[in-house]
Amino acid sequence: MSAQEVGGFWKGTLTFAGGCFAQNNIELQIKMVGDGLYGDSYHYMDTKNFIRKEISGSYDPETKKLLVQEGAVTEQALVDRCSICVKRFNLTYHKDGTTEYLEGYWTGKLQGTNIDCGTGGTITLSRIVTPTFKDETVPVIRVDTGEVKLSFYDNGTIDGDSITVKVNKQVVLSHEKLGGKPVTTTVRITLETPVVVVEMVADNEGTIPPNTALLIVTAPNLYHRLYMSSTKEKSAKLRFVYDKEAGKNQPAFGKK
Repeated sequence: MSAQEVGGFWKGTLTFAGGCFAQNNIELQIKMVGDGLYGDSYHYMDTKNFIRKEISGSYDPETKKLLVQEGAVTEQALVDRCSICVKRFNLTYHKDGTTEYLEGYWTGKLQGTNIDCGTGGTITLSRIVTPTFKDETVPVIRVDTGEVKLSFYDNGTIDGDSITVKVNKQVVLSHEKLGGKPVTTTVRITLETPVVVVEMVADNEGTIPPNTALLIVTAPNLYHRLYMSSTKEKSAKLRFVYDKEAGKNQPAFGKK
């Protein structure tokens, strides 16, 4: 297996006796440059208890072994009693049917010290397959993981437009009238859900067809203004895609 094919999203669990979390879930985003790798590790119990670190390392395509070293902490939400364990993963790639795995063990040191984080443990990850879309006409906003706020306004004359909003086909707003005050919801882009599709469905077309809305998208270091138009026959869609380099590569879309 070539080095490039090891790149991608991997999700699983690790054993950690005495760790802060009751459940030790982990995700790795791996990007390859030759036989070297970099990316992010994301340890979490739930959305309120997590830590993200940078990773670097290497892959040997002959032995199918990866060495992954965690580095700087880039984001965290931990209780005060928790100490940060900077881990080193020794992983081996294998495939069972259509499922790909990275399995092995980890060791670690308490951040800023040479003190071991217990005795280490095992780790098992499987590849997360990122959805692909044939309709490339759907606008794309690339973002780093996190929460994004969506605010819908009536565009122009307030004429009684009403909308329903779906996120990945699940209704999050139903029959909401658009006006001068925003109708709001949030979406969360994570390594587990790296692609999020927002769909605006017209419940009616007001007194001035079609149903048009101004959508303002905000998050830390992110601001977009988009105009969305839908009818009863055709909805309006927007796609959010995880990208670590999002801050550098945002498309125009009215960005400030």
